[in-house]
Amino acid sequence: MNIRQNPSDFVTQSSASRAIFLDRDGVINKRLIDDYVKKIEEFELLPKVREALIEFKKMGYLLIVVTNQQGIAKGIMTEEDLKVIHDYMLKLLPEIDDIFYCPHLEGTCNCRKPRNGMLLKAKEKWNIDFKKSWMIGDSERDIICGKSVGCKTIRILYDDEETTEADFIAKSLYDCVEIIKKKISRL
Repeated sequence: MNIRQNPSDFVTQSSASRAIFLDRDGVINKRLIDDYVKKIEEFELLPKVREALIEFKKMGYLLIVVTNQQGIAKGIMTEEDLKVIHDYMLKLLPEIDDIFYCPHLEGTCNCRKPRNGMLLKAKEKWNIDFKKSWMIGDSERDIICGKSVGCKTIRILYDDEETTEADFIAKSLYDCVEIIKKKISRL
Protein backbone atom coordinates (compact mmCIF):
# COMPACT_ATOMS: atom_id res chain seq x y z
CA MET A 1 0.00 0.00 0.00
CA ASN A 2 1.23 3.52 -0.61
CA ILE A 3 0.20 7.12 -0.04
CA ARG A 4 1.30 9.52 -2.77
CA GLN A 5 -0.29 9.02 -6.14
CA ASN A 6 1.55 11.17 -8.67
CA PRO A 7 5.33 10.75 -8.81
CA SER A 8 5.63 13.19 -11.72
CA ASP A 9 4.93 15.96 -9.21
CA PHE A 10 8.20 15.13 -7.46
CA VAL A 11 10.80 13.70 -9.86
CA THR A 12 11.59 13.46 -13.52
CA GLN A 13 10.85 9.93 -14.68
CA SER A 14 13.28 9.95 -17.62
CA SER A 15 16.31 8.81 -15.62
CA ALA A 16 16.63 6.50 -12.66
CA SER A 17 16.24 8.20 -9.31
CA ARG A 18 18.14 7.58 -6.15
CA ALA A 19 16.26 7.18 -2.92
CA ILE A 20 16.65 6.87 0.79
CA PHE A 21 14.25 4.29 2.15
CA LEU A 22 13.36 5.01 5.76
CA ASP A 23 11.80 2.73 8.31
CA ARG A 24 9.28 4.70 10.39
CA ASP A 25 9.12 3.60 14.03
CA GLY A 26 12.52 4.02 15.69
CA VAL A 27 13.94 6.07 12.80
CA ILE A 28 11.47 8.92 12.25
CA ASN A 29 9.35 8.65 15.36
CA LYS A 30 9.75 7.17 18.79
CA ARG A 31 9.17 3.42 18.76
CA LEU A 32 6.65 2.21 21.33
CA ILE A 33 8.00 -0.93 22.98
CA ASP A 34 5.50 -3.81 22.73
CA ASP A 35 2.86 -1.49 21.27
CA TYR A 36 1.86 0.29 18.05
CA VAL A 37 1.49 3.98 17.23
CA LYS A 38 -2.30 3.99 16.79
CA LYS A 39 -3.13 7.71 16.92
CA ILE A 40 -1.36 11.00 16.33
CA GLU A 41 -1.06 11.64 20.08
CA GLU A 42 1.32 8.65 20.20
CA PHE A 43 3.37 9.83 17.21
CA GLU A 44 6.48 11.59 18.60
CA LEU A 45 9.18 12.74 16.18
CA LEU A 46 12.73 11.87 17.16
CA PRO A 47 15.23 14.76 17.51
CA LYS A 48 16.54 16.44 14.34
CA VAL A 49 14.56 14.22 11.94
CA ARG A 50 13.33 17.13 9.82
CA GLU A 51 16.83 18.59 9.64
CA ALA A 52 18.13 15.22 8.39
CA LEU A 53 15.40 14.97 5.75
CA ILE A 54 16.17 18.49 4.52
CA GLU A 55 19.85 17.55 4.15
CA PHE A 56 18.95 14.36 2.25
CA LYS A 57 16.77 16.39 -0.13
CA LYS A 58 19.66 18.82 -0.71
CA MET A 59 21.73 15.79 -1.76
CA GLY A 60 19.09 14.93 -4.36
CA TYR A 61 17.43 11.89 -2.80
CA LEU A 62 13.82 10.83 -2.93
CA LEU A 63 12.63 10.08 0.60
CA ILE A 64 10.42 7.02 0.86
CA VAL A 65 9.09 5.57 4.10
CA VAL A 66 8.68 1.78 4.12
CA THR A 67 6.97 0.52 7.26
CA ASN A 68 5.54 -2.74 8.59
CA GLN A 69 2.17 -2.09 10.23
CA GLN A 70 0.80 -5.48 11.27
CA GLY A 71 -1.30 -3.79 13.97
CA ILE A 72 -3.88 -3.46 11.18
CA ALA A 73 -4.06 -7.22 10.57
CA LYS A 74 -4.16 -7.80 14.34
CA GLY A 75 -7.20 -5.51 14.62
CA ILE A 76 -5.41 -3.08 16.95
CA MET A 77 -5.87 -0.25 14.47
CA THR A 78 -7.50 0.36 11.09
CA GLU A 79 -6.05 1.53 7.79
CA GLU A 80 -7.96 4.78 8.37
CA ASP A 81 -6.12 5.18 11.72
CA LEU A 82 -2.83 4.69 9.87
CA LYS A 83 -3.84 7.19 7.18
CA VAL A 84 -4.51 9.82 9.86
CA ILE A 85 -1.07 9.17 11.40
CA HIS A 86 0.66 9.32 8.01
CA ASP A 87 -1.17 12.49 6.99
CA TYR A 88 0.01 14.05 10.27
CA MET A 89 3.58 12.84 9.62
CA LEU A 90 3.51 14.33 6.11
CA LYS A 91 2.30 17.64 7.53
CA LEU A 92 5.27 17.66 9.95
CA LEU A 93 7.71 16.30 7.34
CA PRO A 94 6.71 17.55 3.87
CA GLU A 95 10.11 16.40 2.53
CA ILE A 96 8.83 12.79 2.44
CA ASP A 97 7.96 11.85 -1.14
CA ASP A 98 6.03 8.65 -0.51
CA ILE A 99 5.00 6.08 2.07
CA PHE A 100 4.62 2.36 1.50
CA TYR A 101 3.28 0.18 4.28
CA CYS A 102 2.56 -3.48 4.87
CA PRO A 103 -0.61 -4.13 6.87
CA HIS A 104 -0.14 -7.92 6.88
CA LEU A 105 0.86 -10.46 9.50
CA GLU A 106 4.31 -12.03 9.47
CA GLY A 107 4.65 -14.71 6.80
CA THR A 108 1.50 -13.87 4.85
CA CYS A 109 2.84 -11.60 2.08
CA ASN A 110 5.87 -10.51 0.07
CA CYS A 111 5.84 -6.91 1.26
CA ARG A 112 6.54 -7.30 4.99
CA LYS A 113 10.18 -6.55 5.72
CA PRO A 114 12.62 -8.33 5.59
CA ARG A 115 10.96 -9.20 2.26
CA ASN A 116 11.41 -6.49 -0.35
CA GLY A 117 7.96 -6.07 -1.91
CA MET A 118 7.57 -2.46 -0.75
CA LEU A 119 10.94 -1.50 -2.24
CA LEU A 120 10.10 -3.20 -5.53
CA LYS A 121 6.78 -1.30 -5.72
CA ALA A 122 8.63 1.96 -5.02
CA LYS A 123 11.18 1.15 -7.74
CA GLU A 124 8.41 0.55 -10.25
CA LYS A 125 6.57 3.74 -9.32
CA TRP A 126 9.55 6.07 -8.97
CA ASN A 127 12.12 4.48 -11.36
CA ILE A 128 14.67 3.99 -8.56
CA ASP A 129 18.23 2.80 -9.03
CA PHE A 130 18.83 0.62 -5.96
CA LYS A 131 22.62 0.73 -6.43
CA LYS A 132 22.50 4.51 -5.83
CA SER A 133 20.05 4.21 -2.93
CA TRP A 134 20.10 3.65 0.82
CA MET A 135 17.99 1.82 3.38
CA ILE A 136 17.99 3.26 6.90
CA GLY A 137 16.36 1.25 9.66
CA ASP A 138 16.61 0.28 13.29
CA SER A 139 16.28 -3.50 12.89
CA GLU A 140 18.07 -6.27 11.06
CA ARG A 141 14.88 -6.90 9.03
CA ASP A 142 15.23 -3.37 7.57
CA ILE A 143 18.86 -3.98 6.69
CA ILE A 144 18.23 -7.40 5.15
CA CYS A 145 15.43 -5.87 3.06
CA GLY A 146 17.67 -3.09 1.73
CA LYS A 147 20.59 -5.39 1.00
CA SER A 148 18.34 -7.85 -0.87
CA VAL A 149 17.88 -5.28 -3.64
CA GLY A 150 21.40 -3.83 -3.58
CA CYS A 151 20.93 -0.70 -1.44
CA LYS A 152 23.65 0.53 0.88
CA THR A 153 22.42 0.23 4.46
CA ILE A 154 22.63 2.10 7.75
CA ARG A 155 21.34 0.64 10.99
CA ILE A 156 20.40 2.97 13.81
CA LEU A 157 21.48 1.20 16.98
CA TYR A 158 20.12 1.86 20.44
CA ASP A 159 21.78 0.93 23.75
CA ASP A 160 23.70 -2.36 23.53
CA GLU A 161 22.26 -3.54 20.20
CA GLU A 162 24.55 -5.00 17.54
CA THR A 163 24.30 -5.57 13.82
CA THR A 164 25.89 -8.18 11.62
CA GLU A 165 24.31 -7.04 8.37
CA ALA A 166 24.51 -3.23 8.03
CA ASP A 167 27.14 -1.44 5.96
CA PHE A 168 27.20 1.44 8.47
CA ILE A 169 25.84 2.17 11.94
CA ALA A 170 24.53 5.39 13.45
CA LYS A 171 22.92 6.62 16.66
CA SER A 172 20.22 8.73 14.97
CA LEU A 173 18.82 9.66 11.57
CA TYR A 174 20.75 12.93 11.69
CA ASP A 175 24.02 10.99 12.12
CA CYS A 176 23.22 9.26 8.82
CA VAL A 177 23.62 12.59 6.99
CA GLU A 178 27.40 12.63 7.48
CA ILE A 179 27.74 8.95 6.60
CA ILE A 180 25.96 9.48 3.28
CA LYS A 181 27.81 12.75 2.53
CA LYS A 182 31.16 11.02 3.09
CA LYS A 183 30.18 8.08 0.90
CA ILE A 184 29.00 10.40 -1.91
CA SER A 185 32.21 12.44 -1.77
CA ARG A 186 34.23 9.26 -2.41
CA LEU A 187 32.28 8.38 -5.57
